Amino acid sequence: MNTRLSRVAIGVPFVLLGLMAGFFYAFAVCVMPGLDRLEPSSAIKAMQGINAAVRNPVFFVTYFLTPVVTLAVAGGAWVSGEKRSARWLLAAAVVYGAGVLIPTGVVNVPLNNALAAISEAQMSANDAVLWAEYSTQWGLWNTVRCGIATLAFVFAGLGFRASCPAC
Repeated sequence: MNTRLSRVAIGVPFVLLGLMAGFFYAFAVCVMPGLDRLEPSSAIKAMQGINAAVRNPVFFVTYFLTPVVTLAVAGGAWVSGEKRSARWLLAAAVVYGAGVLIPTGVVNVPLNNALAAISEAQMSANDAVLWAEYSTQWGLWNTVRCGIATLAFVFAGLGFRASCPAC
């Protein structure tokens, strides 16, 4: 593979993983703390809106295709002889898949679905308890996802660096 083309290709997972790490980071340091400052019923309604809005094609492509693209580029790097880059990219894809996709599917999405099912009557009866339980669990696992996505981002950066020894 052409060296310049290879560096561009290896840069794509780096950018995608950076976007995802930043997404989780923003929730960890701004969105959830901001929602926690609202009245619980307002926080619930706001998070319901956020969860509905995040289901869009741009997020879908970035979130779900990041490990696929990373694996594909790792394969291309391996075939082109860039073994160090390939290993780092493979590590990034595995870390992201195991540490982001799995917790999201097992913890965060079920919490989001349960929050979406909360009615106005349930909110007014015990909104403080509902929000506190949701925010604590969701926030903890989002922080885990943030750390893991950041680690995957670092691995992709090391893969990019390995593709450009003179950089």
